[in-house]
Amino acid sequence: MRTREKIMEYVFLLAAVISIVAVALICVFLFANGIPAMHKIGFADFLTGTDWKPGNDKYGIFPMILGSIYVTGGALVIGVPIGVLMSVFMARFCPAKLYKILKPVVNLLAGIPSIVYGFFGLIVLVPFIREHFDSNGQSILCAAILLGIMILPTIIGASEPTIRAVEQSYYEGALALGATHERSVFTVVVPAAKSGILAAIILGVGRALGETMAVMMVVGNQPRVPDSILQGVRTLTTNIVMEMGYATDLHREALIATGVVLFVFILIINLCFSAIKRSGKE
Repeated sequence: MRTREKIMEYVFLLAAVISIVAVALICVFLFANGIPAMHKIGFADFLTGTDWKPGNDKYGIFPMILGSIYVTGGALVIGVPIGVLMSVFMARFCPAKLYKILKPVVNLLAGIPSIVYGFFGLIVLVPFIREHFDSNGQSILCAAILLGIMILPTIIGASEPTIRAVEQSYYEGALALGATHERSVFTVVVPAAKSGILAAIILGVGRALGETMAVMMVVGNQPRVPDSILQGVRTLTTNIVMEMGYATDLHREALIATGVVLFVFILIINLCFSAIKRSGKE
């Protein structure tokens, strides 16, 4: 038994080391290729430039940064209220029979490939927006709605266990003071689970910010600073996917540098997630 435990200990250690090495290699590759490209282009010109014209050696990614922020922000506006309220319903209000149906549905949403979501957006959402708004359909609004749907399983899956984990005595104490079931849940249970809910929202931000294929199919892919949510934009991820296949020399390095910027955004999100998780434990 002791030998078996020792072997498993080394197996787990090896797995941890491989994970750390993989992340380190990704960081080295990105920064070793991306930082020199930023230096050649100019850090200010690269991060704040509004023109992306590789044929003219103009590599400004500010429109893509704005596009990513607008699309992700719109997805949060749509997905967070629905996801959090759905989590509260499933944890505290949902009948057992209905829960047995809703839980698999949420898990199914998480397992649907992003390309399928993209087809749904292209066939359903784009024509709907084209018919009801002054737009060609492929826009920030369309991508935000689609991403808002896509982040629901992430938010619900992370929020529901947190809400269920709140000590029952808090809820019972509120009832003993005369509060209704609804008031007890929304004034005691939900605030007690706020750190877990915030962490779930941050995970949703990371999911939305890193999505590529579904967004590329509905966002319009136009590298410009938008004036309206009904205009098309290009995000950081879609910019890399669209041009990496034929990019060479400085163009290719600029796309890798775009990946560095995206990596930094994701790193900040993960650090926020860790900080909130740590504060919740304290």
